[in-house]
Amino acid sequence: MEWQQILGFYHVARLKSFTRAAEATFRTQSALTQQVKALEEELGCQLLERLSKRRIRLTPAGERFFRFAQTTLENYQCLKEDLLAMRGLAWGALAIAAPFTTLYHLLPEVVQTYVQLFPAVQLTILDRPQKEVIELVKQGDADFGLALESLVPPQLTARRWKEVHTVLLVPRGHPLTTGDPPSLEEMTRYPFILPPRSQDYRTRHRVEELFRRQGLAFQVVMESSNVELSSLYVAKGLGISFATVLTDVPEPNLGGLNFIPLDHYFPRDHIAVVMRANQGLPRYKQGFLDLLLENPTG
Repeated sequence: MEWQQILGFYHVARLKSFTRAAEATFRTQSALTQQVKALEEELGCQLLERLSKRRIRLTPAGERFFRFAQTTLENYQCLKEDLLAMRGLAWGALAIAAPFTTLYHLLPEVVQTYVQLFPAVQLTILDRPQKEVIELVKQGDADFGLALESLVPPQLTARRWKEVHTVLLVPRGHPLTTGDPPSLEEMTRYPFILPPRSQDYRTRHRVEELFRRQGLAFQVVMESSNVELSSLYVAKGLGISFATVLTDVPEPNLGGLNFIPLDHYFPRDHIAVVMRANQGLPRYKQGFLDLLLENPTG
């Protein structure tokens, strides 16, 4: 078994395409095909199923070998970076993916401190919806992701960071702020501002499911993928909205709003640090993780 065979198979399996793997590795498709064929002959089993000219699928043996290849390449990268660190060269690359609101409100101070401690690291920050954050981590295109713990699949590792809960956003002085917590029926008297109807936005699905179970209809006056944008229009009186905010910290500075807790309708969750399971971390990646998890809420 040769190193280039492991590397070639890894990219074919990760990208699910010989064509894209050839582009990513600057090799020909025929060379990659021969490398995979040689691996299959040596291991005595089929690793890939060719479903069509452009589509492939991993066999159970291929899934197992892919995990081996992924772990081997990660350990090799850690070894290279540790050896550089031993020579005083703190070099490496770190990719972090998170939704806009998390990046905007929670990460600036952490990132600022990190780049001061590890100035030679090539840092990449990706603003993505939560489902895409998880997919980037799963595919190895992000080292760490920040997403709701309840969304993380079992094949990934999630380390809790900050507890969050769901609130209703209404303008200050709104009728729903008087008296007891509002019922669902009372909420439907006002138009909603919700995220787009997409798999990337879990809040929309949770709200729709909650009101559907009660047989209640509501009007959507605006779709917004950004809580800051939604808050602006809530404050202007266009409608009411739902948001996930940190627990036991001051409410975010979204002027002109009241926050009504909805714990009796939505269970609390956590923002989690998402990473691949059994992933070895070089010093500069572990440094970011330690800094993030030990950073107090500001």
